[in-house]
Amino acid sequence: MKSGGSDLTNRLDTAAGYVSFQAPLERPALRCRHCGEDANLTVADLGMQPIANDMRQAAELDRMEPTFPLRAVLCPNCLLVQAQEVQSARQLFNSHYTYFSSYAESMLQQAKKYAHECIDRFGLDRSSRVVEIACNDGYLLRWFKEADIPVAGVEPTANTAAAARALGIPVLMDFFGETMAREMLAQGLSADLMPANNVAAHVPDINDFVGGFTLLLNPTGVATFEFHHILSLLEFHQFDAIYHEHFYYHSLRTFQRILAAKGLQVFDVQKLPAHGGSLRVFAQRMDTKHHPVEDAVNEILAEEERAGLNSPERYLKLEADIRETKRHFLSALIKIKAEGKSIVAYGAPAKGNTLLNYAGVRGDFIDYAVDRSPHKQFHYLPGSQIPVYPPDRVSDTKPDYLLILAWNLVEEIEQQMSFIREWGGQFMILIPTVRVW
Repeated sequence: MKSGGSDLTNRLDTAAGYVSFQAPLERPALRCRHCGEDANLTVADLGMQPIANDMRQAAELDRMEPTFPLRAVLCPNCLLVQAQEVQSARQLFNSHYTYFSSYAESMLQQAKKYAHECIDRFGLDRSSRVVEIACNDGYLLRWFKEADIPVAGVEPTANTAAAARALGIPVLMDFFGETMAREMLAQGLSADLMPANNVAAHVPDINDFVGGFTLLLNPTGVATFEFHHILSLLEFHQFDAIYHEHFYYHSLRTFQRILAAKGLQVFDVQKLPAHGGSLRVFAQRMDTKHHPVEDAVNEILAEEERAGLNSPERYLKLEADIRETKRHFLSALIKIKAEGKSIVAYGAPAKGNTLLNYAGVRGDFIDYAVDRSPHKQFHYLPGSQIPVYPPDRVSDTKPDYLLILAWNLVEEIEQQMSFIREWGGQFMILIPTVRVW
């Protein structure tokens, strides 16, 4: 049989016909949401995965579960790492959203410290207003309200907004951007401080989102943004931070450019331990420049440059690091199960679901998971379908290993669950490397 295809196609005769050998298919490039160029360099491909926070109910276990490609790609023009949009923000952040910040004690304490520091640093009082974007269940604004400072929250998820309102915090339920900022200004709302914690990764239209801050800030107002630093993700192989809710993975350099394009200037930045290594960025309106630029800004920019974040090569190394990390922790889990030992997971975080589904870890490795949040208890993890129970189940079954999937809260969890030592139980994490203690 003679081939009539293109130069890329060769056909091999067989008794049953032919086998076709073709060049690998190329995916269409994602357009960078910031600069508009092709974001065509794959940083990480984690296969087909369910939505990481889409907990399953018992009645759904025998139904088809939708999965979507989970890939992080790099824009070679502006070096923004991003993921494709497989579901709209309104589908991802819905009335059944399961993440409530107040169930992590360390986050509550960090929020309290932040509030007190901002009150002192920026002279906030009863004549000021704090407007938090993505206020979740009020875990941060509660501390400003306690200090008699007027507050308002913006939050698109109905259940977390209801929890914030129960604390007496007024919440506007919608997605923030330039249109909403103009509507708030028309209602007489402007801001002296605008915190936005762990949301800069979650908004598909990052330019419109940032533009809303420029509009709503008073001339001397301050916006702060907290996000997982991509330098930490790369250095410590924290690939489980990649999931569909995260449209972006920011460096200070790329985020500074995004802010500048909308008239905001970075004047300070702090390193935080949250999420395995985060940044808190302080920004002001570029037309006022009320605050001097601190040395920390150039110091972290220089650190990123030394680490290679100003060129694509460093980002492209992550794929090989992910595969090596996966092989290493799978070997450890297989060895434990071959010895007849039991493993229970602590936490039902989105990052844990990325890890489990990428590695194919299900009930054959993990008996069940526990979580403090009642919004996750008596549900099943997406993909793996591992059941989730309250933490007190651990004392009933006495597992040999407690695998901490919420490894960013390891100290808090170790303290809460220290009683596993009574029967010789051990703690375990898998990221960045396997550690048992």
